[in-house]
Amino acid sequence: MQEINRPIRVLVAKVGLDGHDRGAKVIATALRDAGMEVIYTGLRQTPEMVVAAALQEDVDAIGISILSGAHMTVFPKVKALMDEKGMTDVLLTGGGIIPDEDMQALQQRGVGKLFAPGTSTAEISGYITGWVKEHRSF
Repeated sequence: MQEINRPIRVLVAKVGLDGHDRGAKVIATALRDAGMEVIYTGLRQTPEMVVAAALQEDVDAIGISILSGAHMTVFPKVKALMDEKGMTDVLLTGGGIIPDEDMQALQQRGVGKLFAPGTSTAEISGYITGWVKEHRSF
């Protein structure tokens, strides 16, 4: 793994009509506490808005919090837009209410590890840090 000489930049997003963002705010705070620079987009973002913000902010990772059940639509759409924009070295991860079999299906489509409620914030920040050190050039 290579040494990172700047803070890891993570965009945390809530996509769609899901109006519950306490978990996203907890994760954003935990990632900040772990030394990452966090951009929180707020509620009711579209996949296009998320990818545009990620490009503008030059992030290393996008984390999507989803509780609405739309994960099989949202993650593939965001991933497709990232691929279209050449963001092949940016991690797409997230969490929420996502059944295990859907997590596996999304990972097979190029989405990073997804986290269920109750996952420790240390595990999430550790995963992001490890992925970025392995896949990004600084």
